Amino acid sequence: MKKQPYMPRQQLPYIGWHDNLTTTTDATVPGVTAADVTALASHNAAIHAKKKVSDTANAAAAATKDLNLAIAASQTHARKMVKNVKNADDFDPVQAKKMRIEGPDDTTDLSQAQPVLTVEAQNGGMMQIYFAKPHAEGVHIQCKLDGQADYSLLASATHSPFVDNRPLAVAGKPETRSYRAIYFYGTAEFGLMSAVVVATAIP
Repeated sequence: MKKQPYMPRQQLPYIGWHDNLTTTTDATVPGVTAADVTALASHNAAIHAKKKVSDTANAAAAATKDLNLAIAASQTHARKMVKNVKNADDFDPVQAKKMRIEGPDDTTDLSQAQPVLTVEAQNGGMMQIYFAKPHAEGVHIQCKLDGQADYSLLASATHSPFVDNRPLAVAGKPETRSYRAIYFYGTAEFGLMSAVVVATAIP
C-alpha cells in the first residue's frame, strides 16, 4: 500500500518533526555521517532563530521569507540523509520509527481534498493567509478585489502562512479581498477548490 509522506508539510508539525529527527539521530545510525549530525543541529538552530523573528508582531515579510528558506534548506538535507539511512545495508526499522522517517499507509481520496484558508489582516494592507497541505506540495492561492469580476492567481504558496503584502489600491482606504485556493503537486492541481474567504485589508 502507498505510504503517506513521512515529512510533515505544515510548518509547525514540520518543525516538531525536525526537532525529533535532530535529537534521535547520531553518527551510529547506519547511513548517517558526523557531517549529517552537525548539519541537522545547524539547520534546526537556524529554523528556531528565524521563526522567533518571524513570530514578532512587527516582523517584515522578509522575516517570513528567511524562515521559509531555512526550512527548505533543512528539508533538502533531511531528505538526502533519510534516503541514505533507508538504503543502508543494515537499515534498522526500529531506529527509523524513532526518527519518524516511515509514513503511515495512505488511504486518502485526493480527488476530494480541499484546502481550508484562514486570513488575518495586518496593518498596512498586509494579509496573512494560513492553510494546511497534508498531501500537497502547496496551494495555488487566487484573489479577487472588491469590484473585480474574476479571480487571478496570487501565488503558488508552499509554506503557511503566505503573506499578501500588496499595497492598498487606494492609500489609507480599506479594501475587500476574496481568497480561494486549490492544492497542487509539481505542475498539476488536484482536489476541490476551497471555500471563499472574504477579508478586509486595513491601512
